[in-house]
Amino acid sequence: MTVAADSGGVAAKPSTEAGTGSFGSYTGEGSLIRDLGEIARFTVTSVRRMPGVRHYGSEVLRQAGIMILSSSGIIWFMMGMLAAEASLEGHYLLSQLGAGSYTGVFTSTADYTVAPEMWGWILSAKVACGLVAELGSMRISEEIDALEVMGLDPHSYLISTRLLAVIIITPFMFMIGTGIMYGVQYVLNVHVFHSVSAGGYLSVFWAFQTQQDVLLSLAMGAIMGMMIVTVGCYYGYTASGGPVGVGKNTAKSMVINLVIVSVVGAVFQQMFFGSLTRAPIGY
Repeated sequence: MTVAADSGGVAAKPSTEAGTGSFGSYTGEGSLIRDLGEIARFTVTSVRRMPGVRHYGSEVLRQAGIMILSSSGIIWFMMGMLAAEASLEGHYLLSQLGAGSYTGVFTSTADYTVAPEMWGWILSAKVACGLVAELGSMRISEEIDALEVMGLDPHSYLISTRLLAVIIITPFMFMIGTGIMYGVQYVLNVHVFHSVSAGGYLSVFWAFQTQQDVLLSLAMGAIMGMMIVTVGCYYGYTASGGPVGVGKNTAKSMVINLVIVSVVGAVFQQMFFGSLTRAPIGY
């Protein structure tokens, strides 16, 4: 905090350094609402510029490859850990109630409800923050301005290509992660905890889950993935103030994306699974 005196000898009001306000790195009344409005406008612009991606097909594939190689390992590992936790909780809770053979209820519902949340959290921490750092560095070093001078559309080349890349990789990465969850849960419940036989576990597991559940879970992960990448691209593309500004925008991106994953995920779960009973009860 600094205090400066004006020419009349009267001390000026103290001023706080930027970035010390509440709610992450947001300071000033209405700054969060303003950013949300700008993100919405940025999203519309990115979708409108999507046809221009046809000129940068190789860049789309390059970005898809980067996301797969840099993020797939941690995403699949965390989804596997989530499956292990669901199996552990289901085994010990239901065993105390004398219903250990129904651990498949826990594992099946965790697969299509909680898995997209973990997907979104890792994308927020790994992919979105990386995009802010990458695009922000390009902005402050005037590389984006150089693209405009060269006659390239920086929005199509930098933003729309990354959005299309995440659309391409989501089915691949998410479904493999879901398969890993299936395998971890089966091994733990059948061969490690010995909660139930192989046939009994699979019977209950698929009784409480349908193909529609898996597709809706995939759709939820894809929608959250596009929103998360858009937020990361926005804060990287609009970065200013040197490396410090890039760091602050990275923090803002993390705050917004964590809210998106939690709130949007809860809304989608209520929409997709809240009123549609998959359990074979009452039929």
